[in-house]
Amino acid sequence: MEYILTAESLNKHYKNFKALQDFSIHVPKGAIYGFVGKNGAGKTTLIRLICGLQRPTSGTYRLYGVPNTDAGIAKCRRRMGAVVETPSIYLDMTAEENLKEQFRIIGLPSFDDVPDLLALVGLKNTGKKKAKHFSLGMKQRLGIAVALAGRPDFLILDEPVNGLDPQGIIEMRELILKLNREQGITFLISSHILDELSRLATHYGFIDSGHMIKELSAEELDAACRKCIRVQVSDVRALARVLDGMDISYTILSDTMADIFGKVNISDLALALSEDGCDILSINEREESLESYYVNLIGGGKER
Repeated sequence: MEYILTAESLNKHYKNFKALQDFSIHVPKGAIYGFVGKNGAGKTTLIRLICGLQRPTSGTYRLYGVPNTDAGIAKCRRRMGAVVETPSIYLDMTAEENLKEQFRIIGLPSFDDVPDLLALVGLKNTGKKKAKHFSLGMKQRLGIAVALAGRPDFLILDEPVNGLDPQGIIEMRELILKLNREQGITFLISSHILDELSRLATHYGFIDSGHMIKELSAEELDAACRKCIRVQVSDVRALARVLDGMDISYTILSDTMADIFGKVNISDLALALSEDGCDILSINEREESLESYYVNLIGGGKER
């Protein structure tokens, strides 16, 4: 398999804080790679290293097979685009003016591609409207257009749907899928919104405390996600006590609801709960979500 980005034994330390520890990653060419982890897990640190904004303490990473210690890494980075944290746009300029300015910065000889880029991200009819008057979703799409100015084939997006309304999320999803399928662009997407990420990603990497916990494809994730029973009860604390006594894995979702994993005899469960003064209000079989899988993966399988 051909990889756009790989890393082995990568470390980044800040005084007494270890942001990345023996970190590894493998992003296949053509993938939409979902990069999943809590705040402070090391996601943004990796992105900064890849973009050349910081240097690793030790270890190496490779872009297009070229190690970061090689002089050719700068040329490889020209094949990348990134939208990190907030879009890099000029708020007092129109969408067209923003793109022309980016073309000048990277030394492109003409503005011929500007109209096509605006059309690609759905901003061709914004006219003289300045970016400061754009919706958040429009600003995000303009940021992606700016990142696409140099015709990259690898795009890094840090929380691309954060703060967007439902329509903005749908538009961003459709744009990412379009760029991946029609332009062949590989994506590395860092996101907290796991339900949305599950609609996009072809591959996943789960990071915790600077370590890559697990990498797998979407197909492998589907196979690994366990089926569960979602149960609503009158007293979730009683449910937790009963399930602990049965040594059954579960995840508490609210004051009245939980997901139960593994085989459980419903009659025995109902009887045990009744003896503890707890009633079952509803029960449904469902498959484990990406969010549940992630919580269990990093050791949050039982919550009391």
